[in-house]
Amino acid sequence: MLTRRDFALALAAAGLGTSASAQAARAVCYNCSPEWADWGGMLRLLNQRHGILVPPDNKNSGQALAAMIAERAKPVADVCYLGGQVGPAAKAAGVIEPYQPQRFAQIPAGLKDADGSWFAIHSGTLGFFVNTQALRGKPVPRSWADLLKPDYKGLVGYLNPASAAVGQVGVIAANLALGGSYENLEPGIRFFKQLQANAPIVPTQTAYARVLSGEIPILLDYDFNAYRAQYADQAPTAFVIPQEGTQQLPYVMALVRNSPNPENGKKLLDFVLSDEGQAHWARAYLRPVFANAMPGDVKTRFLPDADYQRAQAVEVLKLSAASKAIGERYQKEVG
Repeated sequence: MLTRRDFALALAAAGLGTSASAQAARAVCYNCSPEWADWGGMLRLLNQRHGILVPPDNKNSGQALAAMIAERAKPVADVCYLGGQVGPAAKAAGVIEPYQPQRFAQIPAGLKDADGSWFAIHSGTLGFFVNTQALRGKPVPRSWADLLKPDYKGLVGYLNPASAAVGQVGVIAANLALGGSYENLEPGIRFFKQLQANAPIVPTQTAYARVLSGEIPILLDYDFNAYRAQYADQAPTAFVIPQEGTQQLPYVMALVRNSPNPENGKKLLDFVLSDEGQAHWARAYLRPVFANAMPGDVKTRFLPDADYQRAQAVEVLKLSAASKAIGERYQKEVG
């Protein structure tokens, strides 16, 4: 349970105020890590525009779902932010409930549950987030095959596919690029088995800061984190879309069933889809769910469209159906 003291400490860490009047307008969002997708900026914006205080939360998608299931009788979270494939799983577990925010009708059909149980707010393309300085003269890898070369021993990282949505997308992206399917995971599992010879670094939580520091020179991660590092943090980083291909994943949000602060949760969900909310995601180098929210000057900082032709849209329901097998097979055969 998130106590008042825990809440105040989390707000202080995020640079948000803690006045008694403001604390009344609170909401808890699972998996809203300030380091990920500039959720830190979004939480400050929510406080400024609506007076809602949201403490940062560093769970990944799998941990968020596990917590909501464990807390089903007395929910702590009001809303959740999940990798696209976890939205259907959360609905199946009965821990989220339908809510159709403002502009729900404008979201493309493939990016939302029909009754509003979950819906996309933005998406990212998985590739290689590379600290070029930390490579110490080694070439920037350009393909999945490159990552298996002995030159990159100890230099490659990815989030744990047993629980992190981005880790599962890494597996399915490699799998599909190397000839597999959502039903046939053999190429992807074989790739990650082979990658173990290079002693990969496998964190559970978002590893953005570890790439900037050079601790993880090559991370399987999304374009938005790489562009943020390059343009906002002025880090010596680059983003690579592997030559064999990759996947683009939507991230979704949902209202937690029987949440303690449902009205504040609904305001939060409305805001992330508003013009201002969508513009915020675009400035953080995510692709907003409404394409016209992407400013031209931001778009020019992305890799050329020709490179993005190698990125295919994840089939959310198929990945959701495969995600349990991905996690189980990774733990049993790789991890």
